[in-house]
Amino acid sequence: MSTATAPAVHSHNSETANFLNLVIVDDERTVREACREVARTLGYNALAADSAEHVYRLLESQVIDVILLDLKLPGAGGMEALHRIKQERPDTEVIVVTGCGTVQSAVQAMKNGAYDYVTKPFSIDELRILLERVSTHLKLKSENRILRERIKSKQGFCGIVGTSPDMERLYRMIAKAAQSHHPVLILGESGTGKELVARSIHFSGPFRDKPFLPVDCGSLVPTLIESELFGYVKGAFTGAVQAKDGLLSMAEGGTVFFDEIGEMPVDLQAKLLRAIQEKEIRPVGSTRRIPINVRILAATNRDLEQAVAQGNFRRDLYFRLNVLSLKIPALRERRQDIPLLAGRFLDRVSRDAGRECTLSDGAMKALLAHDWPGNVRELENCLERACALNSGPEIQLTDLPSGMNGGNGHITIDKNGSAKILPMSELEKQTILGTILQLNGDKLLAARLLGIGKTTLYRKLKEYGSPEC
Repeated sequence: MSTATAPAVHSHNSETANFLNLVIVDDERTVREACREVARTLGYNALAADSAEHVYRLLESQVIDVILLDLKLPGAGGMEALHRIKQERPDTEVIVVTGCGTVQSAVQAMKNGAYDYVTKPFSIDELRILLERVSTHLKLKSENRILRERIKSKQGFCGIVGTSPDMERLYRMIAKAAQSHHPVLILGESGTGKELVARSIHFSGPFRDKPFLPVDCGSLVPTLIESELFGYVKGAFTGAVQAKDGLLSMAEGGTVFFDEIGEMPVDLQAKLLRAIQEKEIRPVGSTRRIPINVRILAATNRDLEQAVAQGNFRRDLYFRLNVLSLKIPALRERRQDIPLLAGRFLDRVSRDAGRECTLSDGAMKALLAHDWPGNVRELENCLERACALNSGPEIQLTDLPSGMNGGNGHITIDKNGSAKILPMSELEKQTILGTILQLNGDKLLAARLLGIGKTTLYRKLKEYGSPEC
């Protein structure tokens, strides 16, 4: 490629390469930089490597979608590198670069699994057309995989519902994450469906026939988490009358999902990090180490970067878990999915109740206007409660919880007869404490009816300084 023409690169409005990682493998720095410039204008996340050994290291640490591979490399040759890449990462597409007059080697590379080839010197337009074609190919392949998985589950990814652009992007990321064995950090507010996403990643991938074991880090007693994860031997502590396998060994070949990983005690974080890095565990009370082969998925609604800065979460564990990350949009960010979600929930409630439940126009407008701090879980419980309280076939606005006006606050009348607007935070506090009071202190039932997780409820009570905590 002639680097003299590199400054002529212009930005195109192509979005076909979004979320694609590209590695340019060439021992000439000027060629690497010129190719990176072209790739970036097409939306690629472009990385560079100067040897086969360098690209091997990149493949160990992250998902690579496309590799532009020079067949003439120092050390391990390009053809040998192609063979190893396709053997270890068959879904990674490789475009080989050959010198002039070596088309025969390019043909051989195609037989060995290369997507396409280009000969030096090549123009910027040639490279751009090739990268656009491979990105379109990968996009179609990803979409076909998504369609296949949707057909299998009949309800999208493990019951995840949504057709908004944000959800379509999430489906593509799930499909990509499902095909790797790297840890995934799933981010999102409470009630967005983080466990559904984790299950989708597991059951859409090659390990779907292996165990999927969820661990709620927020609900386990801190003193028992270690024995639950790593197991224990007989006599390790009072009550250990027989040995027990830990979840990390029971999930052999499958997935362990750490829900609310941010709630895990710091001392146990160090032990989990060691288990992930060394791929082995030591049961409580034992001197013997047991090898493990599991995939780690983790989720949190907390800001882990802030937790790291405050010393509440280990930086090294954060980086180990955050190899891949998925952000689930809040329900208020994808309001166009609310009618679809409501229809799905009402269908299920109608079947369970033995009678049809539908929504009036006024009720639907209220659902669309509400901010849904509890997200999808809150919507589901809201409709369940409305169907239970409503005697007719159609849910009216009056059947919905009070305060669902879609604004930032709730209007009340004070003792002087003046209108007063309560902030959402205060309304949320009153709703939570009032619900617990009405249920005679049953916090677990309150959490379910409010549409929030029990971990979130306990954290809110702690923030309020409530004696209920």
